[in-house]
Amino acid sequence: MTNTPRSSLHILREEIVDCRRCPRLVRWREKVGREKVKRFEDEEYWARPVPGFGDPQARLLLVGLAPAAHGANRTGRMFTGDESGRWLYRALHKAGFANRQESINRDDGLTLTDCYITASLRCAPPLNKPTSKELDTCRPFLRDELRLLKAVRVIIGLGKIGFETALRAYRDASLISFKKKPAFAHAVVHHLDPFVFIASYHPSQQNTFTGKLTKSMFDRIFRLAKKEL
Repeated sequence: MTNTPRSSLHILREEIVDCRRCPRLVRWREKVGREKVKRFEDEEYWARPVPGFGDPQARLLLVGLAPAAHGANRTGRMFTGDESGRWLYRALHKAGFANRQESINRDDGLTLTDCYITASLRCAPPLNKPTSKELDTCRPFLRDELRLLKAVRVIIGLGKIGFETALRAYRDASLISFKKKPAFAHAVVHHLDPFVFIASYHPSQQNTFTGKLTKSMFDRIFRLAKKEL
């Protein structure tokens, strides 16, 4: 990967989709695409890296963890086709950032306004656990993405990895600086001029099924974002 920023989101998306830099992730994403779960056995899986999605003029940026094996790895769009996506797009629709509250497939008509969604890792990792090396290898994509998303002012990190990856990417791009890493805790807001970073628990089933993250807690995140915007 070069150190030259990409000239457009379209060019960057093409490079992301074609990436094969992490052999473990390539093997896993393609294996999942071949050995489908029964409920999706008639579908053709995307089984490639998943690019960002949303409004190129967005002021709000969401940074998640990685595509789910049978969610975005199947559908080819961030947070689409799984339980986490149902939570996220419901909240985005309620807050006025999405035109609908369901995420079914890439062609379902869902659009985002003033919001862009991306991830720390573009490929589905085994057991949903990326290695540090894989995150480091993938982070330059995010760095180039945020350089192209020039209107962004508020960044929501979904989960600790999403939050910390966003901070590192913005620092890598020389857009922010900090001596002590901002702490992660749900609904904590950090002002790193000219940006605002908001930490949120990830809407994973591990958090939503156990009640660690409730709908009211998640809705609060987007109220905070709108207030900052």
